[in-house]
Amino acid sequence: MKKNIILYLVTLILIPSFVVSIIYKSLSLEQNDYKKTKSNEEKITTVINEKTKEEKTIKIKINKNNNLLELNLEDYIVGVVAGEMPASFSKEALKAQAVASRTYAMYQMENNKVLEITTDDQVYNTIDEMKNKWNTNFEVYYNKVQEAVKETKNLIMKKNNKVFKSFYFAMSNGYTEDSKAVFGENNIQSVESPWDNETLNKFTVETKYTQEELKRLLKEETINIIEILSRDKTNRVESIKVNDKTYTGIEFRQILNLRSTDFQIKKENDIYIITTKGYGHGVGMSQYGANGMAKENYTYQEILKHYYQDIEICEI
Repeated sequence: MKKNIILYLVTLILIPSFVVSIIYKSLSLEQNDYKKTKSNEEKITTVINEKTKEEKTIKIKINKNNNLLELNLEDYIVGVVAGEMPASFSKEALKAQAVASRTYAMYQMENNKVLEITTDDQVYNTIDEMKNKWNTNFEVYYNKVQEAVKETKNLIMKKNNKVFKSFYFAMSNGYTEDSKAVFGENNIQSVESPWDNETLNKFTVETKYTQEELKRLLKEETINIIEILSRDKTNRVESIKVNDKTYTGIEFRQILNLRSTDFQIKKENDIYIITTKGYGHGVGMSQYGANGMAKENYTYQEILKHYYQDIEICEI
């Protein structure tokens, strides 16, 4: 009888403890499962967010052979850097070009413009065009250009918190030009560019015209006088007189297809020799100047801040 009572009491004590232990373990397992589930959900969410961010792209419209095409902005910039700047240039110069080209594209896009793929806007090269141009250097040059674009991804320039038309050109005469003088837009100021000098190939170029050629181009019956009337502070021709007609330096350059508006004219017998310095309209970043700066270990940010005064470099 005593043994039965003792067994009964032990049973009463052990069973509740066992039940509590089972319940506790069950709850503990549920909590652990919950933590695992929550942790997995957070990981999945993170992956999804990263994927979404990676896939978020900006599209830009271009006109190719009178067909409207839509491209990923960064792919477009690879094609523009390849088309606008020699791939043999230093990496920092290519990066500066990428930011300048992206800024120009964003300005046009904000103003609902379709970009031409010629010098009217920005020259754009397809992969096939790059292969034809670079031949055996294609892989090296393509990777170099692609890296320059990738390392500046989504970066643009702003002035007074606004995207601006970031003009650029090949080579200056030692000074860049005010944008107002060329394009009537007062947002890019003239700066010195000593990296553009006589050491560069074709910094100075002579072009010869017969009197007959000049008469045809200028639509004159005869050429009695050609006289440069004025130059601006950068030594570019402001106005030039041909017989009784006065042209701006820009008009004269366009008619004769000269390399720049910094030119001299001399006549030898029946031949007019026009000597130009630099190449391009002169506004904004000089590409050869940028390469010269890069060779002196300037960063792409420093290059851009030299040629485009009072700017900030920021993400789109």
